[in-house]
Amino acid sequence: MSTIDLNTNLDSKKKQGGKKVTDKSQRIIEGFAIIFTSILSLFCLFPFLLIISSSLTNERSITLHGFSIIPRVWSLDAYKLIFKNTNQILGSYGVTIGMTVIGTCIGLIIVTMTGYALQRPDFTFRNPISFYIYFTTLFSGGLIPFYLLIVQYLKLKDNYLAVLLPLMISPWLIILMKNFLKSIPHSITESAIIDGAGDFYIFLKIILPMATPALATVGLFLALGYWNEWYNSMLFLSSKVEYRPLQLFLYNTINEARYIRDSAAASNIPPIDIPLESMKMATAVVATGPIIFVYPFVQKYFIQGITVGAVKG
Repeated sequence: MSTIDLNTNLDSKKKQGGKKVTDKSQRIIEGFAIIFTSILSLFCLFPFLLIISSSLTNERSITLHGFSIIPRVWSLDAYKLIFKNTNQILGSYGVTIGMTVIGTCIGLIIVTMTGYALQRPDFTFRNPISFYIYFTTLFSGGLIPFYLLIVQYLKLKDNYLAVLLPLMISPWLIILMKNFLKSIPHSITESAIIDGAGDFYIFLKIILPMATPALATVGLFLALGYWNEWYNSMLFLSSKVEYRPLQLFLYNTINEARYIRDSAAASNIPPIDIPLESMKMATAVVATGPIIFVYPFVQKYFIQGITVGAVKG
């Protein structure tokens, strides 16, 4: 056997040995990563499990022993009080779901079309309009002008549009969509223009199918905004409105329960057994439960859209 063959065999064995070491190190790293992410997931899941457990716990047990991951004394009193007026809470669910669906769909159209126009190099006024949109993220007109605009000028007091309209447009979401659409090569739209395609055809048939991650991300943010909305509802929807959004209904339910309990204590009336702490946890479950089931379906697109938007920003 020649010297060249010996050297070749030695080099081959070294490479195989190095590959085995690399594979072993890779498996160790992956094992640690799995263990770490599993522990982190448990820590993230723990608060929600604690909320669910506390919502099913007797109020007296919470007072004596505090919150625990496993209920000491099981009770559905909190949910019975929340769902006592079934028509009211179902109506609130209907209003919130309706506003979420309508507002998200219209908001997606506005945000996507605005972002597409602002990223077009041939759009003359894209820089002034972009600055105007960005400026609104730094300075606000304030609460009083906003209230006067909605109530006096637009006449939307006790109207669902007072809650629906302000959340349709978000400067941050427009910037996110604009940055994502920038990642689509402009040569694609130029080729479509050469082939005779119009702006709306390019937008609907070419841009939108390629912007699925951004659409899912923006749609999720819009949906969360409408689902969690209660502040504008509190300002503009009075008791004249029969069905108010879910979050405001739950907020008022807790306040009413607290008022009854405090009034009884102040009047030297025997304490009324109202599971206030359990109700707080139960309202969190009732409010967040439906939206949690939606998130897994858009999680992949949500993460991808956030990543691309951040890099391009």
